[in-house]
Amino acid sequence: MKKLIHFYLGSHPDHQGRYLSEILEQDDTWLEVTHDYIQWLFPTKEFSRVTPNAPIITKEIEAEFLNDELLRGHLKASLIRLLLFYGLEYLNGQIIKSSNWNDRKENWFTQDTHNNLRITRILKSLMCLGLEADAQLFYNCLISLQQSEKDFGITSLTLKYWKEALG
Repeated sequence: MKKLIHFYLGSHPDHQGRYLSEILEQDDTWLEVTHDYIQWLFPTKEFSRVTPNAPIITKEIEAEFLNDELLRGHLKASLIRLLLFYGLEYLNGQIIKSSNWNDRKENWFTQDTHNNLRITRILKSLMCLGLEADAQLFYNCLISLQQSEKDFGITSLTLKYWKEALG
């Protein structure tokens, strides 16, 4: 599906006419209430029941990402934006709590929400498209937060999905 590659190169929009750069510039409220962008930012090999026209990672798409630094760079930009949405940041080769952690954690960390499904999708996508180390950093951060934060509300089943997403 060349549409995904063109979307990630920034030359073509998604199914709603939105370009990658426009999605990454949206505020947290938009990212929370809009549900059909995540499949474009973080495609997986699985068909989406929520967004049937969402791209799926094929062997060809996987190969293009693995061989193209620009595609992986744009994928990492998507990760960095979503980390901020979750109250996290990428800093000095680590993923840590950001200055907006206390404001953002209520949206996903203190209870099991659809945002935790999004995290599973993000981890799977990163693993397939050449950012395995970033997926592992994100997972390590999540486990560290689980162990250090007292208001952790994520189920053991979600933790299992996150671990399985790493392969």
